Amino acid sequence: MGNQTEPKVVVIGGGTGMPVLLRGLKDLPIQLTALVTVADDGGSTGRLRDVMDIPAPGDIRNVIAAMSDAEPMLVELFQHRFATGNGLSGHSMGNLLLAALTSITGDFYTGIKEISRVLNVKGNIYPISNENMYLHAKMMDGSIVSGESNIPLSNKQIKRVFLSPQPVKPFPGAIQAIKEADLIVISPGSLYTSIMPNIIIPGIDDALKQAQGKIIYVCNVMTQAGETTAYSAADHVQAINDHIGQDCVDAIVVHNEPIKGPVREIYAEENAEPVIYDTERLIDMGLQIIEGDIINHERTTLRHDTRKIAKLLYSILA
Repeated sequence: MGNQTEPKVVVIGGGTGMPVLLRGLKDLPIQLTALVTVADDGGSTGRLRDVMDIPAPGDIRNVIAAMSDAEPMLVELFQHRFATGNGLSGHSMGNLLLAALTSITGDFYTGIKEISRVLNVKGNIYPISNENMYLHAKMMDGSIVSGESNIPLSNKQIKRVFLSPQPVKPFPGAIQAIKEADLIVISPGSLYTSIMPNIIIPGIDDALKQAQGKIIYVCNVMTQAGETTAYSAADHVQAINDHIGQDCVDAIVVHNEPIKGPVREIYAEENAEPVIYDTERLIDMGLQIIEGDIINHERTTLRHDTRKIAKLLYSILA
């Protein structure tokens, strides 16, 4: 993969935010590795997990599609979701292929590697763990909510999240990638249900704390109801620190342009609002603040702009 003298970039995350970053980064002169959550338990992914006892394929599938350099029709086929069909309704072709290859090879990662080869993936994709694991949240009121898809629906304030069964073993390649990285990017996404399941795994947390490369958190542009209601940018980083220790994150990337009224109104219906960038508190936390207009203004839903964010992250390497 690429020239061995090229800088090594590791992206950690899941959900909808991670593929946006990867689509831009895959075309840059870097050695790219994606470390992806396998804690999802909703929809097609949840049904396959229950039946086959495999790690969650959904986020992996989206990352494969984002990093693929195959013909668009082949990627579209991989991402196709069946709308009808007895037993097929709701399943995506990519999830079924990952489940099938895991069954054939006897190993989830081997299945990922084989599909990555077929779809000409530019970079490495590692599950954060090769094990089937489940996410739980302890709420501020002391109650426990189990299941990645259930946690935001509880509408309670989250104190911390944890995994079962314990101990969850990290994928060895993931730890090695963090150790060798020149730049480690924690992607935007659902803070407690897409990002935390990666970084709280024993071994991964230590690797991040000991990493030689710079660790950058790309902050969400909007809050998320049920997870980060009323969270500022510093609150997002503090949540990461509370789970894996202080001073792990070196820098934060924030969007510094106002969010237009019509877009705000759409998100307000979901009880979401722009994340406030509390600059002084971020500086007090020892963070470098990297600002820019990094969203795609052509969309009605807020997403980081693939090219803008890739260019910004690459400039940090330079």
